[in-house]
Amino acid sequence: MGFRCGIVGLPNVGKSTLFNALLSTMQAEAANYPFCTIEPNVGRVEVPDERLSKLAAIAHSAKIIPTQLEFVDIAGLVRGASKGEGLGNKFLSHIREVDAIIYVLRCFDDSDITHVEGRIDPLRDSDIVETELLLADLESLEKRLPTIQKKAKSGDPEALEQAPLMERVLQVLNQNQPARAVEIKDPSERELLKRMQLLTAKPVLYVCNVEEASAATGNAWSAQVAELAASRGSPCVVVSARIEAEISLLPTPQDKADFLASLGLTETGLSRVIRAGYQVLGLRTYFTVGPKEARAWTIPAGTLAPQAAGVIHSDFERGFIRAEVISYDDYIAYHGEAGAKKAGRFRLEGKEYEVQDGDVMHFRFNV
Repeated sequence: MGFRCGIVGLPNVGKSTLFNALLSTMQAEAANYPFCTIEPNVGRVEVPDERLSKLAAIAHSAKIIPTQLEFVDIAGLVRGASKGEGLGNKFLSHIREVDAIIYVLRCFDDSDITHVEGRIDPLRDSDIVETELLLADLESLEKRLPTIQKKAKSGDPEALEQAPLMERVLQVLNQNQPARAVEIKDPSERELLKRMQLLTAKPVLYVCNVEEASAATGNAWSAQVAELAASRGSPCVVVSARIEAEISLLPTPQDKADFLASLGLTETGLSRVIRAGYQVLGLRTYFTVGPKEARAWTIPAGTLAPQAAGVIHSDFERGFIRAEVISYDDYIAYHGEAGAKKAGRFRLEGKEYEVQDGDVMHFRFNV
């Protein structure tokens, strides 16, 4: 299953530079003029997880396969996008296809790089993006709701479920609040909201693109964004896209580590962005470990054992019998499967087991 984060923001805030660095390529053209990114660039990146190499070392795994996350670099948005300004509807349709949205906000001043709004103000930029997405959602729901209400009156069971939620969402949007602010009463409503494909229902991650000197500590602008993100319950990450682009072109891990150390950094900003993207999507990682390979697998939080098995192969889910489980901490503490079994830390779990982040698993199945 794929999990996609869309990278959005105003033109010239560093989205494509950030995307290039994420992929360690120059796939996206980073140019100093609006709308240089027209079709979205898509790339898959490895999710950094130091647990995987530790598991592989204990099991003497021949190969290490990290889990991955997909990033989509979407064209710059401007005021009026919901009414067709800039790339308008094309831009908005690309956002509908992602699972979470990364707002890249410009928190640096550079007279050589134009700002489409004339001056640096990341809070205003964030508001422009959010407002355009909100207006698009309003227009979408106002068109769809009368039809749903009419069907509900005629007794259509699906419409009877949809109409009350749609009405509540529309009320929230009319108060200039995103759809994700609506109170969800039960899991079925959460699924209904997801099916509405509303732009402002998607979780958000704020990324502050700062100048090189502020890469380690952030600056006054990024502090404002961090405060905004905290008030909305969203993660916020500070990066210098220019530094990340330089790091991505260095040939060896040691070169990268030395460069980071010279800047007072212990890891790349991109690693933090990827992990925060993973977090905002509500994902968990479980592992399969053996002599051939140590591998990380991505699942949504709340996934039960059979569905987690199905991520590997549909036969594993269809013929699921039970799961052999060792927690990551126990696997490390007791030096692998044999030690964990001897210490009584090896468990057999059935179909109702909710897989936990870090579980080391082996599935028994019969098809």
